[in-house]
Amino acid sequence: MAGGWRDTARTESLGKEATRNPCTGLKDAVTRRWDHGTAAVQELGLETPLRACPEEGLACVGVRKRKRRMKMWIWPRGQVRLVQGGGAANLQLIQALSDSEEEHDSAWDGRLGDRYNPPEDATPDTRELECNEIKTQVELATGRLGLKRAAREHSFPQMLYKRERGLCHRGSFSLGERSQVMSHFLPNHLAFTDTYSQKAFCGIYSKDGQIFMSACQDQTIRLYDCRYGRFHKFKSIKARDVGWSILDVAFTPDGNHFLYSSWSDYIHICNIYGEGDTHTALDLRPDERRFAVFSIAVSSDGREVLGGANDGCLYVFDREQNRRTLQIESHEDDVNAVAFADISSQILFSGGDDAICKVWDRRTMREDDPKPVGALAGHQDGITFIDSKGDARYLISNSKDQTIKLWDIRRFSSREGMEASRQAATQQNWDYRWQQVPKKAWRKLKLPGDSSLMTYRGHGVLHTLIRCRFSPTHSTGQQFIYSGCSTGKVVVYNLLNGHIVKKLTNHKACVRDVSWHPFEEKIVSSSWDGNLRLWQYRQAEYFQDDMPESEEHPSAPAPAPHPSTAFSSPQ
Repeated sequence: MAGGWRDTARTESLGKEATRNPCTGLKDAVTRRWDHGTAAVQELGLETPLRACPEEGLACVGVRKRKRRMKMWIWPRGQVRLVQGGGAANLQLIQALSDSEEEHDSAWDGRLGDRYNPPEDATPDTRELECNEIKTQVELATGRLGLKRAAREHSFPQMLYKRERGLCHRGSFSLGERSQVMSHFLPNHLAFTDTYSQKAFCGIYSKDGQIFMSACQDQTIRLYDCRYGRFHKFKSIKARDVGWSILDVAFTPDGNHFLYSSWSDYIHICNIYGEGDTHTALDLRPDERRFAVFSIAVSSDGREVLGGANDGCLYVFDREQNRRTLQIESHEDDVNAVAFADISSQILFSGGDDAICKVWDRRTMREDDPKPVGALAGHQDGITFIDSKGDARYLISNSKDQTIKLWDIRRFSSREGMEASRQAATQQNWDYRWQQVPKKAWRKLKLPGDSSLMTYRGHGVLHTLIRCRFSPTHSTGQQFIYSGCSTGKVVVYNLLNGHIVKKLTNHKACVRDVSWHPFEEKIVSSSWDGNLRLWQYRQAEYFQDDMPESEEHPSAPAPAPHPSTAFSSPQ
């Protein structure tokens, strides 16, 4: 097979890609993708595929259109590419389709049952983390810095006794001691359930914790009033221009608007308060015919909207200019995750199916010279989500290799590390959307050049782009990392030692999104079983028989709008 075929949309060699994915032992994969390939051909107005050629690649289909002979390549990552030409040197890409997990409803419904039990890491490797400043930061934020082991393990009554005797700093608990106390009261009880007719995709708290926003496959965004300990739905908004499902949501900094993305050329902005719903479409003007924005983020001043898309590009939309200002070719495959590093919004992160997390400086980003300031490599499969610690230094990434990794952006990966991650990702011959995790993925293997500080194992990443996040600063000192799970759980890790400290189990399908209240000990999980669940602490552990029936609380009046109107929709 020729090695010089060029994909002009990705500037990636098709021949090189095919070489990395030999067809030996993959004929079953060809069969699995045959139905989707046929559908893609019919959609493009082509005739029925003439033949399958597994000996020429993973899945090569000969097709005809208006007497032009073409070949359709179906790659292991689910992409469909059509090329035409008389010889290897004259081949030209004419269509590229992405078959990412959100594109169609034939994907697995997220119910694995007992067939997959993610193995926990009994002995996490903490050597890199022990030598890093993040350990000192977390211990300081949780009141453990400088204490001997016996002092660190003081019980809650002992701490209260010390406070009563005036032995605490300034007569009361410090912020670190408060976080230490709160760590004994992690959510363990199912307090509320809301049930939808279709899969729940996204669910996040606002920055001040007063509103919770949920996005469902039924194209509806629901807003809940969370003030004064309540969790009452006060508004439902029908999203516009939705393809298959809403994929990501975000609040604006002033808290008066929200954004959502889907399989569409547009990111939409809608108001939270007021009688009517005003939807404003932000046109990203993509080059791809089938286009989706998998992840969105908003700058701290509300001016710029950042998006990661299925064409391997980062998009920046300027609200003041009301136009797309940047389209950066950032990754070799889908961009599944984007995030700003801190409140300055100058440093940003992106992660994609090429298993690489890239760090960008907004001040130096140029379309004609799309170079990141550095890259973080160590994952063996695509990245599904990125969350920043908020200090422009540390971040975590969730991956299809069934791990979460903790990174320090002062420790960029070498060229060797990046090549090792790329090679590991291209050698994956299974599809996380509907196949079981291969046993080789369970192996505790560290790639050459892996620059991560810590790796967390014990949750499953299947079916969809499952999210993970740092726990809140105010209530926990960010001493935990929590994640959704393909087995229907919420998994909470201790950041410093990598052990699982809590599992919240009740969902019947994968938990795609999780969100911890910024000031209270409450976690909300959004699952593909159509349920939104609110977890909080209760003295007695939760038991299966205690699960309350799904209930719809009566609509509550909307919370008062924020005074700031810096992100108001244009007239």
